[in-house]
Amino acid sequence: MSETASSDADLLKAHLRGDRQAFSELFRRHRDRLWSVALRTMRDPDEAADALQEAMISAFRNAGSFRSESRVTTWLHRIVVNACLDRMRRQRVRATVPLADSGPAEPAHPHDTIAEHDTRMVVDQALSRIPEEQRAAVVLVDVEGYPVSEAARMLGAAEGTVKSRCARGRLKLAQLLGHLRNPTTDEIVPEADMATRRQEGR
Repeated sequence: MSETASSDADLLKAHLRGDRQAFSELFRRHRDRLWSVALRTMRDPDEAADALQEAMISAFRNAGSFRSESRVTTWLHRIVVNACLDRMRRQRVRATVPLADSGPAEPAHPHDTIAEHDTRMVVDQALSRIPEEQRAAVVLVDVEGYPVSEAARMLGAAEGTVKSRCARGRLKLAQLLGHLRNPTTDEIVPEADMATRRQEGR
């Protein structure tokens, strides 16, 4: 872990010294994770791509602002999350027509099963309906698996604030997902319990 972080820091220093390839290598190394965060936060591939591009331009131009007390990846993720949140706030100000709560499903990825796609679609729809700050915290902690402490550094917030946002976001998600994907009684009650109920005349 420390070796990777040191290598990231070396690339950033090389970029500041004028190495034209260093930042490109740094971005390639973390592109997939950064893209995943942007896509889950924005929920729209085009908007996520624009937010990620804005974030990387900002990181490229402001590399000198990096402070070595945090990891380079933490710094990059914070810039991406901030770019996503800023973009969503601008969209909210410009919006004249509210986003529909539901609509035609996005085409399934060819490698996804129908069930996996349905689950992802439902989760993404629910994520889109919770406040941006809560969504960013949930995406980092619950979807991407970052520790609360690191997510807090990415979001520029206190750990307690991130925990609170996650808790509120999870509660809202549970309510939304429970409504959208409410299983039947037969699906949630084990077969043995169903037999017991039948014996009891229920």
